[in-house]
Amino acid sequence: MTDDKDVLRDVWFGRIPTCFTLYQDEITEREAEPYYLLLPRVSYLTLVTDKVKKHFQKVMRQEDISEIWFEHEGTPLKWHYPIGLLFDLLASSSALPWNITVHFKGFPEKDLLHCPSKDTIEAHFMSCVKEADALKHKSQVINEMQKKDHKQLWMGLHNDRFDQFWAINRKLMEYPAEESGFRYIPFRIYQVWWRQPDQKPCCKPNRKKIPCLIRALGLVLLCITTAFLHCRH
Repeated sequence: MTDDKDVLRDVWFGRIPTCFTLYQDEITEREAEPYYLLLPRVSYLTLVTDKVKKHFQKVMRQEDISEIWFEHEGTPLKWHYPIGLLFDLLASSSALPWNITVHFKGFPEKDLLHCPSKDTIEAHFMSCVKEADALKHKSQVINEMQKKDHKQLWMGLHNDRFDQFWAINRKLMEYPAEESGFRYIPFRIYQVWWRQPDQKPCCKPNRKKIPCLIRALGLVLLCITTAFLHCRH
């Protein structure tokens, strides 16, 4: 792990310049200026929602605001996917900054899950960590941790603190000296889904997306504490 620390640090501090724009049909009292952020690739959109919401609420009436959600070029963005994964799957070939449209109405019930609070994304993240450790260590490492360790792991990600996160995460990345490696290396493969006019959702392989999928996979390996990371920027 020591030899890979520079790689891990480079992955952690990867950023995506992003422009948030209010959807044109949203009712505003005056013109809404775009909002720019450098988004951490390893984080979640849910963790920047408060900043984006606060910016656009300034030009909107309270009665016109409901649950916030995001989309890119007509595709709703899943809050439980890491930011870097979303970008690699949907926008890696687009010019920067990444353009994300902000909605306060018309929540796409068929495409997105509701995220009532940050506790929901924390629970999702910890569930991924536990699933990964079940494969790697038969859940022994995560079960031996105290609740404060779980909280530190999450808060390190939440607050974008590399050292705080890896002080705990390194335990999940080690294996006993008597063993030659992990039992299994957990990973997830994602495909891009989209809707065609007047048809049900479909999923087709897209050869142009394969390199993006590999980079996205590297990001997921970090987020669910799997083996060594290699990510091309």
